[in-house]
Amino acid sequence: MTCTTDFLVIGSGISGLSFALKAATLGSVTIITKKAKVDTATNLAQGGIAAVLSENDSFDLHIQDTLRSGDGLCDEKVVRMVVENGPARIDELIRQGISFTHDENNPAQLDLGREGGHSARRVAHAQDLTGREIEHGLLKKVAENPDITVLENHLAVDLLIASRAGLKSTDEQERCLGAFVLDREDNSITPYQAKVTVLCTGGVGKVYLYTTNPDIATGDGVAMAYRAGARIANLEFVQFHPTCLYHSKAKNFLISEAVRGEGARLVDERGRAFMKKYDPRGDLATRDTVARAIDTEMKASGDDCVFLDISHKPADFIKKRFPNIYRTCLSYGIDMTREPIPVVPAAHYMCGGVLTDTMGRTNIKHLYAFGETACTGLHGGNRLASNSLIEAVVFAHQAFEQCRRDWPELSRISYPDVPPWSTAKAEKIEECVLISHNWDQIRRLMWNYVGIVRSVKRLTMVKQRLDLIVSDVRQHFHDFLLTPDLIELHNIALIAQLIVQSALLRQESRGLHYVIDFPEKDDLNWKKNTVLQIGKP
Repeated sequence: MTCTTDFLVIGSGISGLSFALKAATLGSVTIITKKAKVDTATNLAQGGIAAVLSENDSFDLHIQDTLRSGDGLCDEKVVRMVVENGPARIDELIRQGISFTHDENNPAQLDLGREGGHSARRVAHAQDLTGREIEHGLLKKVAENPDITVLENHLAVDLLIASRAGLKSTDEQERCLGAFVLDREDNSITPYQAKVTVLCTGGVGKVYLYTTNPDIATGDGVAMAYRAGARIANLEFVQFHPTCLYHSKAKNFLISEAVRGEGARLVDERGRAFMKKYDPRGDLATRDTVARAIDTEMKASGDDCVFLDISHKPADFIKKRFPNIYRTCLSYGIDMTREPIPVVPAAHYMCGGVLTDTMGRTNIKHLYAFGETACTGLHGGNRLASNSLIEAVVFAHQAFEQCRRDWPELSRISYPDVPPWSTAKAEKIEECVLISHNWDQIRRLMWNYVGIVRSVKRLTMVKQRLDLIVSDVRQHFHDFLLTPDLIELHNIALIAQLIVQSALLRQESRGLHYVIDFPEKDDLNWKKNTVLQIGKP
């Protein structure tokens, strides 16, 4: 059996939902999401969405802040496009029913926050639950649209590529026909054919032992795209959020950058502020600088964590501005209105991904990517805080506009006969330890050897270890009937290998990639993307 749809959207975060709502004006849309539709990184986003929304701000300021944060690798044309389109996309979200927090003194204006790396207040937020407000608002709109089908607990296994299905392309460019999709209920795999396929599966955080990401962040979109022949760029630039709650019972709860934006200070165990030693902007420095500073402080002192202190602010202000963070910390016995919060860095955001153009198109025909899955040129070597949500909605709009222009041609595409997913002589996996052991090994290796500060020796060592694990996992993938865990392990193993490969290629320190063997930037040789493509040197 083959299922067909005009648009296949893989992922249910802000970018996928935004695109789906617009694409439904052209044709049928199927959204597949591997767990519940709210299990996304968007839903966990606390800080907000950055755009020029005040007379005290300007496009030029936002552009310069983004370029400065990206450390020489941003595509200035893309940065300008995203920044200048930002206010219109915020207005669109508001029209769709998204409720951002308004200024108490001027209810007609949004209450704008400021975060590290920003020179002005430009972060629209819904208290400290911005992602949840956007996600739930868009899902409500999707549920009301009869042309959109949402399939929860469905996991994409691999992209359906024309040449591999025995079909010839009419031009030189490879074509995507959709994807093979696994239904978690019975582990059956069905080809889903589409005229346009969109990858917006989120990030890769689960490749690391400690991450702020949800469990779904296993790099599925990037891994599938790479295996299909798409170009992948800048995977060495993994952003570590500087302030993840340090508590034995807390599972990867981040303390928003907005807390520092409202005056919180980073201090050591003895209460001494330290950020001015590392950057003149102090606690409002960009994430790469802050994460490295915390890492340095912890290694020098031997302490398990540092502390984020906002207790000097009025208690009522803290409770009102950060209600979710306040309640969560209090549930672990930490009253942030009276005492500092223990924090450590954790893997947070992938600045690289599937390489796209300004319309979200990949090098594979009819395959788009956006959100954290994509490398659009906006973030460069380090993402500016709260730029990710605005990038997601801007590129979803760009992709829709491209599809609308192409629709006369796209609408005439027929659905060819494609072969079913081949199980060959695959057997049912009986010992789950085969998966859990490799999964744990990969995550620990990546945390210990490919973290905030790297070295060529450690990267070379982990590459050798990972090559063996990847080979082992690939064999499992072919020998056993597929399960969601085995599919995710297959993707995580490949992503880890690609991150290490990218990190070894870039022989300099820039943005989020700091390697002690090459501590300086090398604009002459490395002011460019690190691009990987299967079968290409």
